[in-house]
Amino acid sequence: MIPLKDSPKTRTFPYVNVSIIIINIIVFIRQLAMTNPELQSFVFTYGLIPQAVTEALTQGHFSAIITPLLTYQFMHGGWLHIGSNMLYLWVFGDNIEDRVGHSKYLLFYLLVGSLAGFAQIAIDTGSTVPIIGASGAVAGVLGAYLVSCPRARVLALIPVFIIFTLAEVPAVIFLGFWFILQIFSGIASIGAAGVSIAFWAHIGGFVAGLVLVGLFGKKIKCE
Repeated sequence: MIPLKDSPKTRTFPYVNVSIIIINIIVFIRQLAMTNPELQSFVFTYGLIPQAVTEALTQGHFSAIITPLLTYQFMHGGWLHIGSNMLYLWVFGDNIEDRVGHSKYLLFYLLVGSLAGFAQIAIDTGSTVPIIGASGAVAGVLGAYLVSCPRARVLALIPVFIIFTLAEVPAVIFLGFWFILQIFSGIASIGAAGVSIAFWAHIGGFVAGLVLVGLFGKKIKCE
């Protein structure tokens, strides 16, 4: 299912959410302009490498992991990757920013993104493949949305065989289906070779957002 818009209205302009989207787009455009060696160096420098993080934690070099925990959230591996992440963030992020406030939303976003990264690292501690993308942080926003906007409805494109149909779907069904899909995909990815999607970052981010959003803002529901 592809979300197009949701029903709740916001009281304030989500300038933090919009800024996050713009930064992601700028970084992606910069990546497109790089040569292959430059891009590889960029990804290995600012991506989140499970083995490197595991070694840093084991040796007590905690400061060494701060930068990649933040920067990996603003890098993407292709048009579909950034397009889907930014679409979900555009549809769902504004309501979470509206609920918790602008500065707290930025902190929340970076925190759930970092926890999402740790979730993926915990599954594959020895991997030398960099983790990149906003998916984990966006998943945290989705988890927060589930508890913040339980009565919301999502206008979505739904594939039916070879065509798409437009329908309004309750947010609990839309997000519940998304999360279940991540769980099955995550389980299937354990020990599998050639898996390029960090499903456990999605799962970890979603759970983190679900649990932590109440600590960041007023206990109000989306209208």
